[in-house]
Amino acid sequence: MRTSHADHIISAVESDTVGTRLTASWRRSMKKHGLDPTRTPQPRRFSDLEIQERRARLEGFMDLATPKLDHLFQMVGNTGCSVLMTDRDGVILDQRSKDADSDTFQAWGLWAGFDWSEQSEGTNGIGTCIAEGRNVIIHRDEHFMSRNTAMSCMDSPIFGPDGELIAALDVSSCRADQTEAYARLIAGVVAQTAKQIEAEAFRAAFPKARIIAGPEDRPEGAVLLAVDQDDLVIGATRAARRAYGLGLGTVIDPRPASDILGRDSSVSALERAERAALKRAIARAGGNMSAAARELGIGRATLYRRMKRLGIGENGEN
Repeated sequence: MRTSHADHIISAVESDTVGTRLTASWRRSMKKHGLDPTRTPQPRRFSDLEIQERRARLEGFMDLATPKLDHLFQMVGNTGCSVLMTDRDGVILDQRSKDADSDTFQAWGLWAGFDWSEQSEGTNGIGTCIAEGRNVIIHRDEHFMSRNTAMSCMDSPIFGPDGELIAALDVSSCRADQTEAYARLIAGVVAQTAKQIEAEAFRAAFPKARIIAGPEDRPEGAVLLAVDQDDLVIGATRAARRAYGLGLGTVIDPRPASDILGRDSSVSALERAERAALKRAIARAGGNMSAAARELGIGRATLYRRMKRLGIGENGEN
């Protein structure tokens, strides 16, 4: 039996107009994946063994992400929201929710092991975020499936050290009074948390490298380069790869950092980039050198040596 929501979806898909990104996702759901917006069964759930195998593939990454997920849940958990982490296929590997809300989220299939890919569930926060590789908000009747229209979902992709998508971070709300404005507010926190996880995963992938931050962050993530002892760039985040044309999904051929950051002279280009990274870290830490060193992934003594070499004073001034 069709609903007004299903009729709206079908009408939008069958229209000849180009439409928005949302209608493009609805079209993929119906035309490419052959889904019916009136379908009522719960999302598919993988076996416990399959869930364990999927978690094992991302074990180190999940360990690194756990504190960030806990912190995010502390911020949104009391507002009737759950925090979810999926793999690149949209399968939920970890979740957090208040006990009072658990039955609701389990009934919706927002629980470990359930498949929220666009191929399985049509337009939804997790699946569409993964399909399009971008931050998304899917609010209530923007979902493809009629049975999912009580949800508000805010999602951000997380890219691995090779620039390829590795996971998705989701906050979903079960509150009937969830507004679009509040969803946008939560979405900003989700995006920031995803960036932090991505940056930490990148630093962990290059433990012996010097990490240089680019002149400015981009909407899709931190611009970070991993530089070895010879000042050769051996790694880059997705945002850095796109900013400097380094390509995605492959091992980067080592290149002089000066060639990437600026050609005026190898020393001055590197020094400017490193000085900017150190000063930003010191400023963010409010002058707390221990905290600044932790953010940079170096020891306090190393931070002071670099500050001295670059002519940076105790408070981050030149």
